[in-house]
Amino acid sequence: MDAAGFAELMETIARSWNEGDTLRAFECFTNDVVYMEPPDEQLYHGRAELFEFFGGDAPPPMTLVWHHLAYQDPIGVGEYTYRGIRQYHGLVLVLCRDGKIDRWREYQRESELDWEAFVGPSRFV
Repeated sequence: MDAAGFAELMETIARSWNEGDTLRAFECFTNDVVYMEPPDEQLYHGRAELFEFFGGDAPPPMTLVWHHLAYQDPIGVGEYTYRGIRQYHGLVLVLCRDGKIDRWREYQRESELDWEAFVGPSRFV
């Protein structure tokens, strides 16, 4: 996978969640994915657990927007804003295997600020 392939993979996840298509999003993950927010704030093993966590066949409305993505095989990183019941801004590190996400580790903070106000003078662009 190259940087363009990684960006497309991550955008597929965002589009899928934004459109309520949980199944399409989870095709982007390996069957034995580990998805976590340290220290075990969230910890899910495998696509089946993730599918249920994100609402299964009837997901609640949610949006995911990527602000920055970077990739150096096999590790990718992305800054995001996620809104479900609450809004979070965060950073995710992912390990890719065979064109899918095998490990997902996110660090996030709840905030109602928009992205530009949240990052303030630390923004890159």
